Amino acid sequence: MPEFCKVEREGHLTIVTLNRPEVMNALHYPAHLELEQVWNEFDADPDQWVAIVTGAGDRAFSAGNDLKFQAAGGKRGFVASGFAGLTSRFNLFKPVIAAVNGVAMGGGFEIALACDIIIAAENAKFALPEPRVGLAALAGGVHRLPRTIGLKRAMGMMLTGRHVPAREGYELGFVTALAPEGGALAEARKWAAQILECSPMSIRATKQSAMQGLAIADLATAYKVDYDAVIRMRNSQDFIEGPKAFSEKRKPNWKAE
Repeated sequence: MPEFCKVEREGHLTIVTLNRPEVMNALHYPAHLELEQVWNEFDADPDQWVAIVTGAGDRAFSAGNDLKFQAAGGKRGFVASGFAGLTSRFNLFKPVIAAVNGVAMGGGFEIALACDIIIAAENAKFALPEPRVGLAALAGGVHRLPRTIGLKRAMGMMLTGRHVPAREGYELGFVTALAPEGGALAEARKWAAQILECSPMSIRATKQSAMQGLAIADLATAYKVDYDAVIRMRNSQDFIEGPKAFSEKRKPNWKAE
């Protein structure tokens, strides 16, 4: 059983809860090891199509790196798949939603930025404050935030380490949707339910095409690439089932194969 997180499966939905509320869900090396395995299992499980990651309690999604553990001589560093086993996982094409309750600081914000959708409670706050403690947001923050909201606005956050409330995050563009205080997970479930109405093969083709296409500067070239997930979608049962269900005026029975 996981020690530093909780994993729940509801049909095709996996919910991962960072579970170190005594340190505002800050993560240390043992937690990264555990979470790497959790995400490996989610990626490999054909019955799990969408994931939500959130934090235990109402104070924090994650305060980031456990600096006290590090200062006390605990083992430093991440796992190969990055902070929380997620920030360097560039080949996960199942969608992941961050349900942010409370603070998402440093590595905690980087976890959220590594997700496809960020749902933030009204009391959520975001920051990349690493320069204030002699560090830098190198678990993807310095790269993902400028790509998400533009360079100048991202620099305004990264070079000051300032705290950004949820509503400003929504206006800046890194928050997908807002939820009432205490309601981030419930809202994330609604978004997950909408995704689960779609073909999982189509969802993965969409995510892979969008993410890998962003790395190609020329639009015409990105448009012409035969992405692996698109090929799998076109050869799947879902590719046949979708139009058939539409013509028969019924809900499709997705197989994810």
